[in-house]
Amino acid sequence: MRKTLLAALIVSALAACSEPATDTTMAPKDAAATQAPATPAAAANPFLTQSTLPLQAPHFDQIKDEHYLPAFEEGMKQHRAEIEAIAAQTEPATFANTIEAMERSGAVLYRVAKVFFNLTESNTNETIQKVQAEVAPKLAQHQDAILLDGRLFARIQALYDTRDTLGLDAESVRLIERYHQNFVRGGATLGEEQKAQLRGLNEKLSSLQTTFQEQLLKDTNASALIVDSAEELDGLSPGDIAAAAETAKERGLEGKWVIALQLPTGQPALTNLKNRAVRERLYKASSMRGNQGNENDTNQLIVEIAKLRAERAALLGAPNHAAYTLESQMAQAPEKAMAMMTGLVPAARANAEAEAAKLQAMIDAEGGGFQLEPWDWAYYAEKVRKAEYDLDDAAVRPYFELERVLNDGVFYAANQLFGITVKERKDLPVYHPDVRVFEVFNADGSTLGLFYADYYARAAKRGGAWMDSFVDQAGLLGTKPVIVNVLNVPKPPAGEPTLLSFDDTNTLFHEFGHALHGLFSNVRYPLLTGTNVPRDFVEFPSQWNENWTLDPKVLRNYAKHYQTGEPIPEELIAKIEAAGKFNQGFATMEYLGAALLDMEWHLQPAGAVIADAQAFERDTLAKYQVDFAPVPPRYRSSYFAHIWPGGYGAGYYSYLWSEVLDADANAWFQANGGLKPENGARFRDLVLSRGDTKPQMQQYQDFAGREPSIEPLLKRRGLEPKG
Repeated sequence: MRKTLLAALIVSALAACSEPATDTTMAPKDAAATQAPATPAAAANPFLTQSTLPLQAPHFDQIKDEHYLPAFEEGMKQHRAEIEAIAAQTEPATFANTIEAMERSGAVLYRVAKVFFNLTESNTNETIQKVQAEVAPKLAQHQDAILLDGRLFARIQALYDTRDTLGLDAESVRLIERYHQNFVRGGATLGEEQKAQLRGLNEKLSSLQTTFQEQLLKDTNASALIVDSAEELDGLSPGDIAAAAETAKERGLEGKWVIALQLPTGQPALTNLKNRAVRERLYKASSMRGNQGNENDTNQLIVEIAKLRAERAALLGAPNHAAYTLESQMAQAPEKAMAMMTGLVPAARANAEAEAAKLQAMIDAEGGGFQLEPWDWAYYAEKVRKAEYDLDDAAVRPYFELERVLNDGVFYAANQLFGITVKERKDLPVYHPDVRVFEVFNADGSTLGLFYADYYARAAKRGGAWMDSFVDQAGLLGTKPVIVNVLNVPKPPAGEPTLLSFDDTNTLFHEFGHALHGLFSNVRYPLLTGTNVPRDFVEFPSQWNENWTLDPKVLRNYAKHYQTGEPIPEELIAKIEAAGKFNQGFATMEYLGAALLDMEWHLQPAGAVIADAQAFERDTLAKYQVDFAPVPPRYRSSYFAHIWPGGYGAGYYSYLWSEVLDADANAWFQANGGLKPENGARFRDLVLSRGDTKPQMQQYQDFAGREPSIEPLLKRRGLEPKG
């Protein structure tokens, strides 16, 4: 999951599959407190009044691009007035007149920001990008005006100092503590001169991060692989070749074929493309994004972002941005995250080198006459996998048709565990024709929330996959969750089925795990709701949900041939399971390369000089011994969207941290009967519904009855000590 820019600007946090918000001062207020629009023109703006659709779902049938900027301006104006009224009170601070009042404030700003920042990533255009560039620094200023208001902080401090004597429940006490933490981390204790410096840094950062996002999208679209003949795409399925022709047609390149780039370095087509020259072109197009010396080059941007983040951390009393960030995460300090990652490097590298030797042997056996390169890895890994496990990706895809995976796999597993059911709602408006809406029901038939599914790739959408929300659950406001999952699956021609790779199938389960975290939230206060948890915990529910992809009961329910309806053969299931640890040296190394890059960028102190972003990257990979040429980082610095515009700066380690929890939790489930309603009920009650109402390690211990062990993860990845 990767949170949108909303998280970075409004929530001071990363991003469906995104990544996650950890604090906010802009929660929606209740309908009774919503200010009425002042003019007839304002009344025509759908963001200025509460949606009349079910669960306050956005009025996408009414929303137009010209509504965003006026709604942001009016939303900030209203929110400033509400915060001023709270700060200027002469009455002593109480939980109700200060903390709870802040939780109710900012309804208009919340509504427009939730929609706008989702669309900046999933369905952007030039108008939206211009609004984003204009509004980003204004939102940073707005956020700072709240966090740096001395009167407001004095009221919060008074409540924080007496929190144990106020007769509040545990959730309310935690809310006070979180507000205090957020304000202190936001600079509330600084002197006036320092506050002015902080405002300037935040404003510059918001603009630079927006620019990075825009330039990366442009360079990604411009770098798509264009070929002149279908023969050059030999090895791809007929469906993939047809999709490439359709993409070319959409781009005005009739008669050509276009493979659009996905966010990671490794592109899915590299697995099957037979033409080595075409593979090389595709790999280089992917790995050179943001690093081509053109108008979309991001090298200077990322150096400046890293520099400003280090300066901000120093101003706030931290040695570097990583230390500042991890202080509020489960890891608490960079040293813990670094120890976990560097401890895995030796085994991961040894496995990757052994895997590379097998691939080179395959190349040599075929008389290839060349050394293994990054663009060869996926292609020859697939050949080795076929040889060792007799597993062919092309043989698997027909059993992973999107509708069956979604309905008979993802939704089925959730039903078996939690009793929930879904019903598609075609009466609700959407922001793009490919988007679908489902109403989600509890086992007793009551409405749990709404789920938007946006699965197909398009030029107006950034790469990757993520979850976000249009409305968050909050008991205080009487709101139920409206969640969205976004993927980038190539769209087949009209009338053709959408056949997923196993990775895409797994991603569908992953992002729905995030959705469950948002849907099951049962929290009173907006600040503590749903996925508003530390980054190194937010990936736990999503990675845990991946375990049901290959659960025998679930797999046999959804993995059926799209033409015949025949269930996936038992021998093919056995091959998939046997191949589970295959290529794990590669997978671990590419992840560690990216995660260590992220951390090193953010371990730099204020004043450190980075003259050349690419040299810094090379030196970092060598420093941590993850500079194995055939296995590049999953994301190179110049297109690492998670950490620059997203909220995962110094936080990309969190996927591995969360996987420790996920693997251990899966071991608990298997030891206790697996896919059983009582297991699901326990996980929902003690983890998925709790948001940030108690420390995350305590949540895990409440569920499992113990602290997590790293052994299940090592076993899963084939990295456990041998002997």
